[in-house]
Amino acid sequence: MSELTGDVVDALRNAFEAAEYTVEGVADRLGEQANGALDRNETTLAGRHTASGDDLDTMIRLFLLQRAVPESLVSKAFPGLDLVALGIIAVEGGSARAALDIRPYAEDDQQWWVVADLTPGLDGRREPMRPDYVLGIAPASLSLVNLTVPIKAERALDIGTGCGIQALHLAGRVNQLVATDVNPRALQLARWTAALNRIDLDVRAGSLFEPVRDERFDLIVSNPPYVISPGDGRLTYRETGLAGDSLVEQLVRQAPYHLTDGGWCQILANWTCVRGEDWRDRIAGWTGDRSAWAVQREQLDPSEYVELWLRDAGLHGSPEYTAKYDAWLQWLDGQDVEAIGMGWITLHNVAGTLEAEAWPYEIEQPIGPHVLRRFERNEGIPDDLTGLHLTVAEDVIQETTGAPGAEDPATMVLRRQRGLRRAEQVDTVLAGLVGACDGDLSVGQILAALADLLDRPLEDMLRGYLPDVRRLVVEGFLDY
Repeated sequence: MSELTGDVVDALRNAFEAAEYTVEGVADRLGEQANGALDRNETTLAGRHTASGDDLDTMIRLFLLQRAVPESLVSKAFPGLDLVALGIIAVEGGSARAALDIRPYAEDDQQWWVVADLTPGLDGRREPMRPDYVLGIAPASLSLVNLTVPIKAERALDIGTGCGIQALHLAGRVNQLVATDVNPRALQLARWTAALNRIDLDVRAGSLFEPVRDERFDLIVSNPPYVISPGDGRLTYRETGLAGDSLVEQLVRQAPYHLTDGGWCQILANWTCVRGEDWRDRIAGWTGDRSAWAVQREQLDPSEYVELWLRDAGLHGSPEYTAKYDAWLQWLDGQDVEAIGMGWITLHNVAGTLEAEAWPYEIEQPIGPHVLRRFERNEGIPDDLTGLHLTVAEDVIQETTGAPGAEDPATMVLRRQRGLRRAEQVDTVLAGLVGACDGDLSVGQILAALADLLDRPLEDMLRGYLPDVRRLVVEGFLDY
């Protein structure tokens, strides 16, 4: 594969734009049902909508459906370009097939094209992937996009860049962007993605922080090869062969040495839940004295985990499936692994502690802005809350349940509609306190009034409810 030069980039972009090979253009051509089927890796319906032979149909059939297309139609769609020499297509007997996946991708008002290896699993076909396979747009990469805090940064680092999708989202708010990977093929395709979208990307080879030794960044993001496996026949994009979750551990432990003061590191991660050890304590040992937040979005038992990743590798139903399944389970058992946690870790390079929690519920996307605000509230809230004049966040609603006609409700719940969409069960006193938070009275004044009303010592009210107020502020129920 050669590099994409300026002239080739211009010609490719011109061809895509002229054919309207964009997210909107493809959606309009295929229609809702065919688009939905294609999202499920089924191409039959899309094939029915792309038989005209015009340039857009040619591109859809070539790259998205991975079907053979007459070489003459490819030449017509990409005038003046030798796609064979570039390694984009292969030709045999007058028919062309895509050798790479180049697909449109859009976010808000941005239109991009992403270069990756061909999508596996179309129409039920499952073939083992090449070891250096480069994954394209995937749920995990989009999860990291949605998680990233929306800050302006002088320098940012993408570790394990893959096809380079994180760079697309960071480029508009970062002055210098560095991307690294151990996979030479990933580095090549990341350069292609950056070039095709006219993004200035510094691409470097190497593991973890080796390519950026002694350098510091305002933002580090990583969707690393976090799969916890024996490393037998591993796929570079998801496995390293390192024991257990040591790759994630190294990333988290080393991140502060490569962050500016107040910088951010955000990674997707899997971690082992070891027998006799709380997973929260395990991660706290990695984050040390830095402010951090770990969220476990899912926890799988070893058998569920092994099945998930064997299917991902296209091995389900293969002759070696049972043997690999058994060997993987034995290996996990030898590591004393009783479950595997899956989620994300955000580290802010300021003094603080780790907060870790399981949160498997639906959340708002993108979650990054809410992650940033939660850190700001948690790190900025004063020790003395009594002088704060608080207001109730606009998205908070109160739900009450109880028997019809009862004087008091059985339960009262405050529920946020945004961010993590948390819910907090409250008693009548805390509900009354929240209801009085209109910015007029301070927390101390409200609690004093409630103490008088209920004939309770103010000291008891302060001791009993200030921790609740702090939690409601940190979680965004109350603003100050």
